[in-house]
Amino acid sequence: MTNNKKKTQETTPNNKNIQNQENTNNKEQETTKITENLQNLQHILELEISLKKEKDNLLRAQAEIENIRRRNEKNLANAHKFALENFITQLLPVIDNLERALQISKKSMENDKLCCDIEGIQLTLKSFLNVVKNFGLKPIDKIHIPFNPEIHQAMTILETNTHEPDQVIMMMQKGYMLHTRLIRPAMVVVSKKPKTSTPQHKTTKNKKISNIHNTKNKKLIK
Repeated sequence: MTNNKKKTQETTPNNKNIQNQENTNNKEQETTKITENLQNLQHILELEISLKKEKDNLLRAQAEIENIRRRNEKNLANAHKFALENFITQLLPVIDNLERALQISKKSMENDKLCCDIEGIQLTLKSFLNVVKNFGLKPIDKIHIPFNPEIHQAMTILETNTHEPDQVIMMMQKGYMLHTRLIRPAMVVVSKKPKTSTPQHKTTKNKKISNIHNTKNKKLIK
């Protein structure tokens, strides 16, 4: 009996040690699993952040590509619209000369031959204007409208009571637009409100006072 008790007492601490070791191992395994799970979660979060950044970069790249496409389309459309700008600009003096010839001819209409010449010039000018109009050329030739510095060039300012201030009252040379682009401003005369004159009775009174002073000065000199 005594030997059995001794054996039982010897095995009990061993069992406790084994159990403690197992508990320790289990805790270490749980800690390892938790650490691994946390690392996995962190890795997943990093991947999600990276994926979001890549999506943002992709959206930015797509937006930039769309902007480039629109700019190229606009530049191409402008190139088609304004390809003839230099050519039409060189034609404007020809139009001016034809219009001046008509104005001079109308003032000196004397015979039938001259009338035929004027009619020929009119037809030439009309067909010429129709051709350039088809390519987007529009004249700036209206008068009695407000002065617009974006399309008008004021050559002189005229004081007048018959027009509102800052109105285009005379066209010295037509301007032209090619589609939406100004290729030559219109040269115009602009109205201005006249300066207020001194009332007549004040002027007469001032003259009388001046005459009195002159008379007194003459007497003093004598």
